[in-house]
Amino acid sequence: MTQLAASIARCAPVLLALAVWSGEILAQTTPVGLWRTVDDATGKPKALVRIVDTDGILSGQIVQLFEPDPKWDGRCDRCRDHRKDQPVLGMTILTNLRKDGDGYKGGEILDPENGNVYRCVVRLTDGGDKLEVRGFIGIALFGRTQIWMRENQP
Repeated sequence: MTQLAASIARCAPVLLALAVWSGEILAQTTPVGLWRTVDDATGKPKALVRIVDTDGILSGQIVQLFEPDPKWDGRCDRCRDHRKDQPVLGMTILTNLRKDGDGYKGGEILDPENGNVYRCVVRLTDGGDKLEVRGFIGIALFGRTQIWMRENQP
């Protein structure tokens, strides 16, 4: 084995670990990933939302519901757009968010419980482990903020 090949072989585990570690750090700097939402009234986990980036535009889809009401048929009966009477599980509720400074703006979020669509801004906090999701009508001052928690993915 040449000296160069031996040097590369010795460095390979370190380079691999560095590549994996840097990928994890990068993942924490964007909202892309899996997020646990919490019910405002009960404080209990409500759903898992997967946020994806498509050409710089973020969207989020409900991929799991926690303890839904057994009397509920699982459909968005209060939605007023194309999502009316569609299953909430699998529904895209977060759309059109674009990077703007340290946050993401210009998007919309659907509240499947009341069928309302709100303007939306999001911002990572706590080293990327929390996501402030603010829905509002008009200006961001008049709205509500939820904190979503990043889920560790296998």
